[in-house]
Formats: sequence, structure tokens, C-alpha cells
Amino acid sequence: MRITLVSLLSLILSNWIYLSVHISCQCLEDQKSLLLQFKNNLKLNLESSKKLNFWNQRVDCCQWGGVTCDKEGHVIGLDLSSESISGGFENSSSLFSLQNLQILNLSANNFNSVIPFGFNKLEKLTFLNLSYSGFRGQIPIEISQLTRLVTLDISSLTYLTGQELKLENPNLRKFVQNLTNIKQLFLDGVSIKAHGKEWSNVLLLLPNLQELSMSHCNLLGPLDSSLARHRNLSVIRLNQNNLSSAVPETFANFKNLTTLSLDYCGLMGTFPEKIFQVRTLSVIDISYNTDLFGLFPDFPLNGSLRSLIVSNTNFSGAFPNSIGNMMQLSKLDLSNCKFNGTLPSSLSNLAELSYLDLSSNGFTGSIPSLGLGRKLTHIDLSHNDLSGAIPSSSHFDGLQNLLSIDLGYNSFKGSVPSSLFILPSMQVPIIYQALYQHPSSG
Repeated sequence: MRITLVSLLSLILSNWIYLSVHISCQCLEDQKSLLLQFKNNLKLNLESSKKLNFWNQRVDCCQWGGVTCDKEGHVIGLDLSSESISGGFENSSSLFSLQNLQILNLSANNFNSVIPFGFNKLEKLTFLNLSYSGFRGQIPIEISQLTRLVTLDISSLTYLTGQELKLENPNLRKFVQNLTNIKQLFLDGVSIKAHGKEWSNVLLLLPNLQELSMSHCNLLGPLDSSLARHRNLSVIRLNQNNLSSAVPETFANFKNLTTLSLDYCGLMGTFPEKIFQVRTLSVIDISYNTDLFGLFPDFPLNGSLRSLIVSNTNFSGAFPNSIGNMMQLSKLDLSNCKFNGTLPSSLSNLAELSYLDLSSNGFTGSIPSLGLGRKLTHIDLSHNDLSGAIPSSSHFDGLQNLLSIDLGYNSFKGSVPSSLFILPSMQVPIIYQALYQHPSSG
């Protein structure tokens, strides 16, 4: 289950406010009765339940796990995520009589059914999460009548079983046209089947949209420049769709963008360098787009990038020394591209780096010091043209957490220093392939 920063903070803040006002309240009897009826009609494994298993008549329902009340004793929040529920949630459910509900989270269960029709009765809902709970079939139009919704997550993995969750009738336009207060919209794995201009223009109906996640939705391209009119977008996840287009340079105009995930999208053309210079970006993943070309610009000072993944693309050129400006970088994957030149010494500045994969490129020269990388667990520099002697363990001083290192298929000379095999992390299997030489070295 995905939890984004904005939605998590909103939920925590809401629950804190609700908790502060209901400490001294007492649950209304009708609310307790509705909750118990809801529980009794569910199919669940009580041994795995951390909340429902402890609901009982003797305890004030405002004190039950997952239940939040207002000062009058009405249930306004219900979080039953990961409660091992396997069925029993139907159109006639007593849940839909809890008409003061504002927050409802049923994620990470396994209802194995269609989504019930009764959600339109919960008119006060601002937060609805039904993600990864085994729902299939058409998403009911009734959800589109919840005009107060700020966060909606109906992401699904049921397409893996051949039982997709769908937005066909209603389609995406009919579904969102009344949801004008939406800030976070997550529909990953929902079959939408729409062309670029169609779904992009539909999203313009959501003027407050901040986070958009529609991966693996059978979306088609091209990426439309109209998306850039969502000036408040901070998260864009459209990975695993057949977009078959270039990335508009106007994406660099998102001043609040923190996450851009476009992997496995059939992107083509040249990736705009300006996007790498958006100072708010913390995640860029454009991997597995084999027709996508690009070069790295100079990275800005004090950049916020934490994860940079461009593997399996046609990115090329030298690796700029300014990568050392990305002091928060924890994952760097440039594998299977066409980079060349020497590895910059500024890699030693990346104290937060935990994952480094530069394999299958044309890098030359020696291995720079990685002594500050105390958090590194994975290093792969294989299948390049690195040369010189393989550094001893002193070259990697401070790598207390290293789990794997692969230096194979390069042009190193000499043998592997025995001191490499006494790194502290040897308690976990480490793969050294440094003895395998680059074919050109003979």
C-alpha cells in the first residue's frame, strides 16, 4: 500500500484533531450497534486482526481500535486497513448508515468482490482508501457523488489475476467531474483505456490536484502539455503505461514537483535537461525507456534528489562532477546506458548513498573513493572499462553496511586484495566478481 507524505500528514492531523475532541466523549448506542453489525457480517481471520478482534459490547466504541469519534459520540473515522478481511462487505452493509464518517480506510484486505454501491450515503467523506483490497469489476458511479473527497485511493492489483478493476461506465470523465476538491488521486492498476489528450483534459476538471498516481492503467499517449497547467502537482506517477511520446519540457514548470515516475512508458526523444534542475524533485525514475535519449546537466546546489533512476535508457555522455551537489541522494542507478568518461571524485560527497549501480556503461579510469558512503549496501560497477589496480579495503573505509559489490568485467590489473574480504559486512553474502576481466583486456 502506498502512503504519500501529504496524505499521511493529512490523516495524522485529522486523527489528532478528532482524538483531542473525543477523549471524554461516549459512543452513541446506535453507532456501536452499527459497527458491531458491520463486524459480524464480515468474513475475517480474528487471530490476525489487531482491531476488530477487540471490538465488544462492554467497551465504549470510541475506544475501539480504528474508530474515531467526534465530541457528540458520532463515528467520524474508521481505519480497518490490513485487518485480514476476506468478504462480507455488501450494498446493504450497516457501514453506509454511519453517515458522519469523514475518514474511511479499508485498504490491504481481500474482499474479493465488486465495490458496493452504497458509498453515496457517506456524504461527509473527505478521505476514502479502498486500495489493494481485492476489489474487481466496474467502479460504481456512486463514489463520484462524494463531492467532499480530498483523498481517493482505489489502487488495485487484481489485474494480475485477470479480474481488472475498471473505469469504463462510468469512464474517467464521468467519475471525476464532481470531485473538484480532490488533492490526491490514486488509481494504480485500474483499467482506464484512454488516449493522452482525453485523460489529460479530464484531469483539468480537478483544479486542486496535487498528487496523481495512475500507473498500469492502460493509458495511451502522447503525454499532453495540458498536464503542465496543474501548477500544484507534486507527485506524478504514470509508469507502466504505453505513452509512446516525448516528455514535454513544460514539466519543468512544476515548482512543487517531488516525484516523477515514468518508467516502462515507451518514452522517446530527448528528455528535457531542465527537469533535472527542478529543486524540489526528490525522485526521478525514467528507467526502461529504451528509445529515450538524454544528457545530464549540471545539478543545482543543495538539490533535494533522493532517488535518480535512468537505467536501461539511451542516456549518454559524461557524468558531471556536480552530482556531488545532491547531498541527499540515497539511490543512484544509471545501469545499462551509454555513459562514458571517468567517474567523478565528487561521488565521495554522497554520504546518504545506499544503492549505487553504474554497471554496463563505458566508464573508464579508476574507482573513486567512496569512503563517506557509510550507508552503502550495494555497489555494482561491472561491465565498464575501469582500469588500474583494484583498491584495497582502505579505499572503501567506512562501508560498514555493504552487502554486495560487483567489479567484474572491467580492465583491472592484478588480483583482488584479500583485505576486501574482511569488510565488516562479510556476515552477509557479498558477491565479488572482480577476477572476471573485461573482454578487451585479454
